[in-house]
Amino acid sequence: MSKTKIFADKNLKIGAIDQNIYGSFLEHLGRAVYEGIYEPGHPAADKDGFREDVIALIRELGVPLVRYPGGNFVSGYDWKDGIGKKSERKARLDLAWASVEPNEFGTDEFMKWCKKAGIEPMLAVNMGTGTPKDALELFEYVNHPSGTYYSDLRRKNASEKPYGVKYWCIGNEMDGPWQICGLDADSYGKKALQTMRMLRWADAKKADEEGAVKFVVCGSCHAQMPTYPEWDRVVLEHTYEETNYISMHQYYQYKPSSKDPLEDFLGSAHNMSEFIDTVRSTINYVRAKNRSSHKVYISFDEWNIWSQDAPRTEPNWVKAPHILEDQYTFRDMLVFGGMLNALLNHADVVKAACLAQLVNVIAPIMTKKGGGAIRQTTFYPFRYASRYGRGETVRSITTSGTFGSMYGDAKLIDEAVTHNPETREVCVFLCNYSQKAEPVELELRSFGDLSCKEHIVIANNDLDACNTFEHPDSVLPEQREPVPVIGGSTAEVTLAPMSWTFLRFSY
Repeated sequence: MSKTKIFADKNLKIGAIDQNIYGSFLEHLGRAVYEGIYEPGHPAADKDGFREDVIALIRELGVPLVRYPGGNFVSGYDWKDGIGKKSERKARLDLAWASVEPNEFGTDEFMKWCKKAGIEPMLAVNMGTGTPKDALELFEYVNHPSGTYYSDLRRKNASEKPYGVKYWCIGNEMDGPWQICGLDADSYGKKALQTMRMLRWADAKKADEEGAVKFVVCGSCHAQMPTYPEWDRVVLEHTYEETNYISMHQYYQYKPSSKDPLEDFLGSAHNMSEFIDTVRSTINYVRAKNRSSHKVYISFDEWNIWSQDAPRTEPNWVKAPHILEDQYTFRDMLVFGGMLNALLNHADVVKAACLAQLVNVIAPIMTKKGGGAIRQTTFYPFRYASRYGRGETVRSITTSGTFGSMYGDAKLIDEAVTHNPETREVCVFLCNYSQKAEPVELELRSFGDLSCKEHIVIANNDLDACNTFEHPDSVLPEQREPVPVIGGSTAEVTLAPMSWTFLRFSY
């Protein structure tokens, strides 16, 4: 049996890993907020209605940052509907998801929830029906200390101190025909630029000053859009000197009807990497054209497996409809692990990312109304990556074989290697996409004398296995014996067929 060799060197650094690549996303969509993080009267809810059992799972997941309140929802949302006395708030139609938004949970509740959960907020502003003035008023409400109408309104409603929101998304998926009041690239670029300038002036800090706000402009909705990547170029040419990130969104789906459904699905991480490389190239082109020394990075602020074709319910206008509640399989988990590797292997340019979403809606955590909460299959690779995928990603060279997919040839063994000098640890994340056991040799001699501290495997003979409320432990990480390290630098491991493996070494 031929052996896959993977060589990694601590001197071949891809880039420092920003903890914000382990961010997530909460939209007013389905049961993400209502019956997700917020359920007054639940046995596990605190006095504010926040489910503490869900917060405990989010802390276990290791999420440092959450994007809110959308998503498509934000393009029709008036943030003023979600502040003040709840008894005086008005319910509104949400055209994005054909539901009713009761506005029981809004900006102040989100900020209070973030503080309790230990989360950094990332706020999105409405660039659909909203104006730059609306964005400025929201900014004043959450970030200005006092002495103005909106800052004093915040003090009256909820908090004496400003919230100090640092990260701001300037709209959402504005080139999408499904987006409320979507725009062409030129119109959006001009509107986004003026919005950012106004918020920057209100921030009263220079762009490179410590604590200054950071902006994310909308990239094209996804790589299959006819506007991609020209949209990204035009938007960046308008906004390059003012923005800090351009967004990327991409979801993948297992389609039994495709020619080679399994291989096409397993090739998702390969496609995700190519997508990142194209956006990186677009950023570099605009930077060169502008003769700029300013650096713009990527915020991959929506990514996940999304299995359902019909995202919307019929417009029966109910609160928190049960939509997009994907039940993730072992197969999904395996592809998800490769997508995490793609983020890690682009740590030099991807400096923020948001798993979409966090609870109930295409999410790693599922809840029952009045009942418990469970970890989906995708929970586990994310937990290990967020906990141990720290420090910097180092470049790896591999002899892995390949398989064909709709996205081209992809590696049978997909890997990411991280090095954390502070904890003196080297971590290896491996996805075996082969349907047979694969021996792997890891050559890690540049790190010094290594010993294996942890060896975790997620494997299952049933690709459709999933965790349910009836059987929450069908797919679990398995602790295995540490792998031997030969001569202090070479480790050998045999990967189970169709499996995800995590190895942690210390020196």
